[in-house]
Amino acid sequence: MSREPRRSPVASDWIRRARDVMPGGVSSPVRAFRSVGMEPLFAARGEGARIFNEAGRGYLDYVLSWGPLILGHAAPPVVEAVARAARDGMSFGACHAREVELAERVAAWVPGVEMVRFVNSGTEATMSAVRLARAATGRDLILKFEGCYHGHADPFLVVAGSGVATLSLPDSPGVPAVTSGLTLAVPYNDLEAVDTVFAEHGSRLGAVIVEPVAGNAGLIPPREGFLEGLRERCDRAGTLLIFDEVMTGFRVARGGAQERYGVGADLVTLGKVLGAGLPVAAYAGRADLMRRVAPEGSVYQAGTLSGNPLGMAAGIAQLDELERTDPFADLERRAATLVDGILAVASARGLPACGTAAGSMWGVFFTEGPVFDFEGARRADPEFFARYYRACFERGVFFAPSAFEAGFLSTAHTDADIARTLEVVGEALDEAQDESWDARPEGAG
Repeated sequence: MSREPRRSPVASDWIRRARDVMPGGVSSPVRAFRSVGMEPLFAARGEGARIFNEAGRGYLDYVLSWGPLILGHAAPPVVEAVARAARDGMSFGACHAREVELAERVAAWVPGVEMVRFVNSGTEATMSAVRLARAATGRDLILKFEGCYHGHADPFLVVAGSGVATLSLPDSPGVPAVTSGLTLAVPYNDLEAVDTVFAEHGSRLGAVIVEPVAGNAGLIPPREGFLEGLRERCDRAGTLLIFDEVMTGFRVARGGAQERYGVGADLVTLGKVLGAGLPVAAYAGRADLMRRVAPEGSVYQAGTLSGNPLGMAAGIAQLDELERTDPFADLERRAATLVDGILAVASARGLPACGTAAGSMWGVFFTEGPVFDFEGARRADPEFFARYYRACFERGVFFAPSAFEAGFLSTAHTDADIARTLEVVGEALDEAQDESWDARPEGAG
């Protein structure tokens, strides 16, 4: 007999009220916790490596607002910078110095970036980058990879990862066939499939967009030669290469995936860490491409709150702190320790598992490895993951409530936090293996 979803006495009223006025009671689908058979977490505050619910219970947080909080919750330098900026004004609708300062930092940190345009979300960044690529090449087709998620704009909801995969949705209704027909999708890490697309459609292919490290189907690193192969094929065909680094930017390395793997993109999209938890994103790249954007060029894109002074202040403060402390090697060490520990705990119980870390991003699949693509990620048993997830959560560890999301570390996580997490993982795997607990996640499948 299935267990009822867990309910917080404090949060239950908020959940009921939310469902009366918000679709599913949430502002983003994966927050519903539906695939793991739980009620949503209603957060009241965060501090360092922990997030606290309405009842005051703390959880070790490996979601970190889905990536932005590389310094942890309420990092003092960021909070102080935002407070100072707010006293100057919440929004101007005019140019200001902070947006120039943050753009200069991005150009200095990210290889190949000469000009930057700020927007408010990763979806805005990716759809604007694709529009620019189409305008620059005069071609209408784009190529993406199965399980890679580039936001919820119409061209990207084709074999998408993240919440689309979590909810087991095929693709989204409401996307016209004529629009989805302009997006081609092949398996991630499969250059032979890429060659087939170029052979058939190369003269119409305006852009290849890719998560250089796939983070929205779980964490899947690029095979050796994959990114280099994309660069070579795009160069031969006159196609632009877009790296979606909304997730990997400032996480897999100081300068993102381009720095880590030594492969340059024509355009790059950024977000998450860039805004330190505020709604900030950007698309950026070579000056000859970016100068096509209005008002310098004819490719139109605009936003009333783009370059918001609070978001710019938060981003500057976070990047300044990362530059001052240079925590990247230590973050990767801790992430590797966490992944290796989870794999060892699973192995000791005879459970198949594989996983890896890239900078401060990490991921584990409870299936035989290695996993190189979305199809491999879907081999994992969702019911087992749901039982495991609930057992971790009940013991105070907050992972992403989906088998198709990467995890994150912050500078606030300590070695003691990692050790405690591994203890919890062991207990949770023991509980998840108990087949007498039939707890199919409500709404999954």
